[in-house]
Amino acid sequence: MSKKLRRSQHARKETEFLRLKRTRLGLDDFESLKVIGRGAFGEVRLVQKKDTGHIYAMKILRKADMLEKEQVAHIRAERDILVEADGAWVVKMFYSFQDKRNLYLIMEFLPGGDMMTLLMKKDTLTEEETQFYISETVLAIDAIHQLGFIHRDIKPDNLLLDAKGHVKLSDFGLCTGLKKAHRTEFYRNLTHNPPSDFSFQNMNSKRKAETWKKNRRQLAYSTVGTPDYIAPEVFMQTGYNKLCDWWSLGVIMYEMLIGYPPFCSETPQETYRKVMNWKETLVFPPEVPISEKAKDLILRFCVDSENRIGNSGVEEIKDHPFFEGVDWGHIRERPAAIPIEIKSIDDTSNFDDFPESDILQPVPNTTEPDYKSKDWVFLNYTYKRFEGLTQRGSIPTYMKAGKL
Repeated sequence: MSKKLRRSQHARKETEFLRLKRTRLGLDDFESLKVIGRGAFGEVRLVQKKDTGHIYAMKILRKADMLEKEQVAHIRAERDILVEADGAWVVKMFYSFQDKRNLYLIMEFLPGGDMMTLLMKKDTLTEEETQFYISETVLAIDAIHQLGFIHRDIKPDNLLLDAKGHVKLSDFGLCTGLKKAHRTEFYRNLTHNPPSDFSFQNMNSKRKAETWKKNRRQLAYSTVGTPDYIAPEVFMQTGYNKLCDWWSLGVIMYEMLIGYPPFCSETPQETYRKVMNWKETLVFPPEVPISEKAKDLILRFCVDSENRIGNSGVEEIKDHPFFEGVDWGHIRERPAAIPIEIKSIDDTSNFDDFPESDILQPVPNTTEPDYKSKDWVFLNYTYKRFEGLTQRGSIPTYMKAGKL
């Protein structure tokens, strides 16, 4: 390509960029199609950008709720990590803006749904399927660790699947948020006399799995959340490091193979108690056979942080016998363990159905308390990722190229 042509293309791109910088995106630029997720601070909607026809996921967060629940630092953290993390392993953010009442994140829509929904559809995963998802999540966690971030909230709800069934990490402290999940006293004080977990303990694994799945969705959408996936050291006042994410991965791996996570109980405070007493409570039900390699890896993830696998770097994890045969360099280009069926670019069949809400109602001038004075808290929230908003045409180019 001649230098002249390149220069004119660059100039055109630059003009386009400057024009874009002047255009302030707002709610009016998007048509809301469907609610595809709901959390303690807001919801996620499938939206279409009116001028290009592109499909996105729009995360809508109520400012009032987040100020009230001291979530501001977490929102900033999520915005920052989404802006920095531009790799294949993290959900892409294209744009963020705000109005009087809400913050809005415009993110790539991943039509495969999340791991929580997949695990609820299937009783358990095979070891081969588990190997695939755990391998991809190892690479995803390592990618954010390399940027200097600790996720702290790795759980199936935050592992999303793209159009081809590959994993991407999401939710860096938002929507479901870090909530009260990391406040130890919260679980201790839920009730002074925790109800007996005796009946639950005596269930066989099939009944346990059914009970877990029945309550699972409620837990996902509640403000309290569940301490099921959180490493014990995160609850302690003594501090923790990025190794806490590997503990969470061990819990997820156990859930994939057994059908429910190792510390699940009838109440969050009982779960918390079990996590803290993991040496006694982390057991494998004899009636669900799993390989020694798989069991060993789970026990290397779910152990005190000094002895946890990953201490000497991610290679230590990749070298574990459970991952034998994994082609770490090309796993994303290979077919996923469970293919996703997508009928159109706005296919939401892999998501739950949610009733409509009034989160997008126009703000009345008088009745709402004025959050204007508090808006400084959300200063600099606005962000644009150039490439995502300038492409024309009804189907995003990355979809055509199959790079979703």
